Amino acid sequence: MKVSIPVLDNRISPVFDESRRVLIVEVEDGVEIDRCEEPLHGMGPLWKVMHLTGLGVNVLICSAISCHLQRRLMAAGVQVIPHTCGSVEEVLNAFLSGRLTEHSFLMPGCRRRQGWRHGRSNSGRNRIRGA
Repeated sequence: MKVSIPVLDNRISPVFDESRRVLIVEVEDGVEIDRCEEPLHGMGPLWKVMHLTGLGVNVLICSAISCHLQRRLMAAGVQVIPHTCGSVEEVLNAFLSGRLTEHSFLMPGCRRRQGWRHGRSNSGRNRIRGA
């Protein structure tokens, strides 16, 4: 599985739509096996979707994201975990250990992650496969 996190100064970028780079982490059996950074600067929403899916990204962990871009990513098969904040390393470790649903990783002012509850979407399907 490949997890993508938009990065700004070692923290999750505040708005994915405006992100200039992402960290791509390859995970196998809950363990990080590889990572790299990819530029997104100058890419429009559709190009970001195509770029991430072309890299094989399965999960996007981000803070704010437009509904339009979130829907496009989800339609392309990318699971989106929005409204997440914190340092990239802390968020990644929480994701790998199944603690990302903790309130401390929720963006200030958000009561819950829209469409995201304890690893399941509102539709009941698993939001994170293989984690």
